[in-house]
Amino acid sequence: MAQYSRIEVATVMKETGMVPLFYHPDIELGKKVLKACYDGGARLLEFTARGDFAYEVFLELNKYAIKELPGMIMGVGSITDAAAASLFMQMGANFIVTPSLREDIAVVCNRRKVLWSPGCGSLTEINNAEELGCEIVKLFPGSTYGPGFVKAIKGPQPWTSVMPTGGVSTEESNLKGWFDAGVTCVGMGSQLISKDVLAAGDFAQLEETVKSTLALIKRLKNK
Repeated sequence: MAQYSRIEVATVMKETGMVPLFYHPDIELGKKVLKACYDGGARLLEFTARGDFAYEVFLELNKYAIKELPGMIMGVGSITDAAAASLFMQMGANFIVTPSLREDIAVVCNRRKVLWSPGCGSLTEINNAEELGCEIVKLFPGSTYGPGFVKAIKGPQPWTSVMPTGGVSTEESNLKGWFDAGVTCVGMGSQLISKDVLAAGDFAQLEETVKSTLALIKRLKNK
């Protein structure tokens, strides 16, 4: 069962401005990544459940977060149907992220008052998601649309909260473009948790990257 309500999750997304994305089949490696992100100041992590037996890995990481990392909100991404969403919510997922808009996922998440963020690529999809109760829409893939798309839709719909994923990097010029356009937060995977860092086991560097990126986002949001 989720430890945090959808409103609490949405608030933390808005306050921190960043959701790290991560998947690896190695549970112990996952714990080290999770700890480095937490020590760097991140309070959310989206486990992108793309591999075989990914639910086993998430279960252990979420248990670890609950026990050792107070305030760390674990969610699951790459969910493509309601059954998978229900499975991960049984394991305590606090939010569900999907690559596309699916009403069946909206229904099971809303029933349990768990935040869900569907991947949308048009104003019509965004409107449909909001009508289904979505708090924060995932713009995916962000690289295809860019900050200009966000700025354009925020004109007629200033209430829309957007989280681009894909096409977001730790570079100041990139983040400035997104936050100037009005995004609520950004999702970052390999640009934040790189293969090189994982291969080298340089978790101190990951912690520093998370810390500096969050500080930059805070400055951009409060300018």
